[in-house]
Amino acid sequence: MSESAAPPPDRAERSQEPSRREVIKLGAVAGSAAAALGNAGELQSAPAFIKAYAAGEQIKYGMIGTGSRGTYLLGHLANIDNGRCVALCDINEEALDHAAEVIKTNPKKYKDYRELLADKDIEAILIAVPLYVHFPITRDALLAGKQTFCEKSLVFKPEEVHALRALATQHSKQTLQVGLQRRYSLYFQSVKRMIDDGTLGNVTHIQAQWHRNPGWTMKPGGKSNPKNWRLFREYSGGLTAELASHHIDVADWFFGAHPDFVIGLGGLDTWHDGREVWDNIQLIFSYPGGRKLLYSAITTNQHLPILDSTRPEFGMIVMGTAGAVEITLGSDNALPTALWYREPAPTTVSPGTEKTETKAGATFELAGPQKGIPILTPQNDVDWKNDPFLTRESKLARRWLYSKGIITPEEDRNPVDTELISFLEDAKRGARPKADVEVGLADSTAVMLSNLAMDENRRVYFSEIDKMGLDTSAVMNYRIPA
Repeated sequence: MSESAAPPPDRAERSQEPSRREVIKLGAVAGSAAAALGNAGELQSAPAFIKAYAAGEQIKYGMIGTGSRGTYLLGHLANIDNGRCVALCDINEEALDHAAEVIKTNPKKYKDYRELLADKDIEAILIAVPLYVHFPITRDALLAGKQTFCEKSLVFKPEEVHALRALATQHSKQTLQVGLQRRYSLYFQSVKRMIDDGTLGNVTHIQAQWHRNPGWTMKPGGKSNPKNWRLFREYSGGLTAELASHHIDVADWFFGAHPDFVIGLGGLDTWHDGREVWDNIQLIFSYPGGRKLLYSAITTNQHLPILDSTRPEFGMIVMGTAGAVEITLGSDNALPTALWYREPAPTTVSPGTEKTETKAGATFELAGPQKGIPILTPQNDVDWKNDPFLTRESKLARRWLYSKGIITPEEDRNPVDTELISFLEDAKRGARPKADVEVGLADSTAVMLSNLAMDENRRVYFSEIDKMGLDTSAVMNYRIPA
């Protein structure tokens, strides 16, 4: 089909591979969705935050927990200049020394987090400790008057859900952010806008996975080795807390609702090394209106069957009556990307009211193959009025190369950077973050109830949390041993 020819009326006969003109036109829809987000102040690009901060403008923060995740965050914070690390805390002296080398700001070092919280010079706290002590440290940080960032899953027990909600209400002028970085991704924000604008039609299903091989491995010492904390139920929510929590949060965000109930199946089938948490889980979440999230985490294969299998481990498919999106957050070395697929014959009326004709027999005609259309963030959008000719042609050429799979569009910065920049900005202003306390508590609730559904082999309703853990006195009075 030539670029100037109009598409033939018969969808079943035409090729599903878009022409250059279609790529330009359809890519602009996604690009304009991203631009509209930017205009609405909802979509944040990291460079908008970046400027040369004077020492007096930098918020002073401390990091509690300098293990693998804490040190990873410090590696990103080392390249962010709207804050300055002035203190670190960890019970492991070797990890503490290594973290100080990573951040390179000559921070004070503490082994007791309470001493760090007592430092009046520190304005904000980042918490990256094992899940079972998230709540007491977050509680104490808020009580100390600190702006607080805590990694996911925000809390571990039902009692902590109710206790932290009440405490955050009492400290509503303080920023409390949870580490769910997909909410800070330009690609995920663009897909959310496409859903809200109806570009994908009625979104009914989301399919997500995080598959690893092998994932966590048991270190010598078993339960006595702190590095194995993720493998024991006393300390960990397992695959649901550490991996599924990210995708459950995205489903809540995209659907604009919380689940009604969850069913699931967990197994300890491969890694018989003394661990207590499941080594594979499969979950189905039912949302209002019959919408569903299907989730899988396994530890025996890392293949990702979306995005032309160019990425491993984790990603998701968002499916609507008019189209679908394949999307992944990526990593430091392969940043977020997404592909948009149009439905060959999209439903244009409310589900259940359309009239359809059926044919007897077992055969039917499938639509032809199609290539995914890249979703473009604002830096790839063509400004027909202001872009110079060569810039405009370069953007159009890149779109064509994207459509052929020769190159892949990616986000301009890791959303981990963006969430940290945003936290430090919000902390400076006392603002409410995108991934706020209610987002974190809803996500933690989903983790707890999903594990309960697998443990008890039953349908667990999300309303059950309202009657669980109502006596919060024990968790409010609990003190971590010095």
